[in-house]
Amino acid sequence: MFRQPIHTLRYLLVALAIALASTSLYANDLAVGQPAPPITMTTLDGKHIDLTDLRGKVVIVTFWATWCDPCREELPLLSHYAREHAKDGLVVLAFSLDTPDQVDQVRAVASNLSFPVGLLGDPHVPGYGRIWHLPVSFTIDREGRLVDNGWKDKEPEWTQEQLDKVVTPLLSEQRETSANYSP
Repeated sequence: MFRQPIHTLRYLLVALAIALASTSLYANDLAVGQPAPPITMTTLDGKHIDLTDLRGKVVIVTFWATWCDPCREELPLLSHYAREHAKDGLVVLAFSLDTPDQVDQVRAVASNLSFPVGLLGDPHVPGYGRIWHLPVSFTIDREGRLVDNGWKDKEPEWTQEQLDKVVTPLLSEQRETSANYSP
């Protein structure tokens, strides 16, 4: 009499475990020194920016939202840093977790930023996992390798000290290589 409901419950539990594992495994697979997962941004003005097209640049992929106070505090610092280091090959891609009905608020914030912004659309990002806390950022070197895994950062909000420690050396490496290169 109870056999069918127990079988159904067992099936549902197994299906749920597989679904949870498949979404979280992506984030668990992130490894510093390994290729960064691909990601493509559709900017607020409809342009497409693919991470693979940014090879040769240092890239910060950041996730934020207008309702996230730490994000709103971090974005001006990140924007200033990005503007200061654009000539050194730094690119920031800022994915907002806001919903399409909040695009006006996102545009208002984006208008003060020096880097492209796009709506994420789905908090499940292949390779990066489910974006469940904000802000969270990932740094990718010129070869497309993950250098900083935001999930592992004790303090997820960027500070000037963190940028100087994590990103600035990556930007300096290219200048040194270029300066030492002679054809």
